[in-house]
Amino acid sequence: MILLYTISEIFNSFFLIYAMILFVSYVSIAVLSTFELRFYLKKNKHFDYRSILSYKRLPTISIIAPAYNEEESIIQNIRSLLSIYYPTIDVIIVNDGSTDSSLKKVIEHYSLIKVNMAVDPIIETKKIRGIYRSSQSAYANLIFVDKVNGGKADALNAGINISRNDLFLAVDVDSIIEPDAILRLVKPFLEEEAGRKVISSGGVIRVANNCEIKDGKITKVKFPRKLIVKFQVLEYFRAFTLGRMAWSRIDGLLIISGAFGLFDRNIVVAVGGYDTSTVGEDLEIVVRMRRYMRDVEKSKYRVAFIPDPLCWTEVPDNLKILGRQRNRWTRGAIETIIKHRGMLFNPKYGRIGMLSFPYWVFFEWLAPLVELIGFTYFIIVIIFGDLDLKTFFILSMFILSFALAFSLLAILYEAIIFNKYKGLKYLFQVVLIAVIEVIVFHPVNVFYSLQGNFSFFIRNRKSWGVMTRTAFGSKSK
Repeated sequence: MILLYTISEIFNSFFLIYAMILFVSYVSIAVLSTFELRFYLKKNKHFDYRSILSYKRLPTISIIAPAYNEEESIIQNIRSLLSIYYPTIDVIIVNDGSTDSSLKKVIEHYSLIKVNMAVDPIIETKKIRGIYRSSQSAYANLIFVDKVNGGKADALNAGINISRNDLFLAVDVDSIIEPDAILRLVKPFLEEEAGRKVISSGGVIRVANNCEIKDGKITKVKFPRKLIVKFQVLEYFRAFTLGRMAWSRIDGLLIISGAFGLFDRNIVVAVGGYDTSTVGEDLEIVVRMRRYMRDVEKSKYRVAFIPDPLCWTEVPDNLKILGRQRNRWTRGAIETIIKHRGMLFNPKYGRIGMLSFPYWVFFEWLAPLVELIGFTYFIIVIIFGDLDLKTFFILSMFILSFALAFSLLAILYEAIIFNKYKGLKYLFQVVLIAVIEVIVFHPVNVFYSLQGNFSFFIRNRKSWGVMTRTAFGSKSK
């Protein structure tokens, strides 16, 4: 009995300390994101982003969009990217070994011809089978690359080899980008402080499911119909409006979304390009760039984040695809953590080593494992009849109330600052989603995260996984 009591005390103390640190972390995130949002809005409230177009010296930009089996929407996707205006910009579509008719469709629609274009293979990639340019002057800035399949990271590396511009925008080919998105993303690069280089810039991602889309543009924002997608809308509110804004405030951001991020090409080339051995290339590249700036450049730098909704993307609308995505996210995080484990609690890397990286380890990777242990411990306590129902009820209500308050704060900021979703019906639905998420969607996420750990450590799974999408059309999806 003494042994069981001792074990029980150890577990109780561990869960209490873990919960307290997590609670403080979330309160800090809420406070920091509030200050950062206020600062950003005050600074940019009256700024006319179109004035950037008149600047005499602007960095040149390449849009690099990997594509795999996108025949249903590839033409409209390219049209959308070509419609983005910026004085010096190339659109590089990398067909990563598609087995459908994507290549044929693009060649016919954009009048492409194969060209002998010099490519500096500064980053090793799978073989490039052909490079195409349009014979029509209207598409002079379109470059279409056909290569052997190597995965998203390999396709991005191929695009980087072909690009000769200062910056590159890594996007998912089926993303819907706001017309002034690049102007907003490039602004931090134009505002570089002396001795503090901007190496990357990212923006808010929003859910495009069910929105009305025409000619590659969002014509009407709609709250999704499917419950699983509604949960993800709320999840994105918290992740971008609160989470990434808070880390941006202290320059501790470790990830720029793979669907939409602007990077300094020279720095990415210097670190060897995207890592093709990981399924979390968007997280890993930012961590490696930060490490490079500390270890090699030994200079001050910044990873910028723009709180405006700049990119819209389709999210999984069924559990099967969602499971694959969350499984991959978990495996990608584990791979990055293991690869860069030397940064953990290493004061050499400043707040990255002492705050950001430990947070990823203990509250992004290990949190689901801690929850599993906690649930198992809870079942054992019930079996042995040692459960204090009053204490359990109070703690449960506190956790649920805090989680709800955090979600409601994200909803409030979205409504006041961005106001993309409108109407009382939407407001009622999203608040209801926030109420039930903890007991419905959160356990699903925990299960898929645990599955990701199992896939990585037991099955040694390395594949990206098939992510089936519905082609964006001109009507509501």
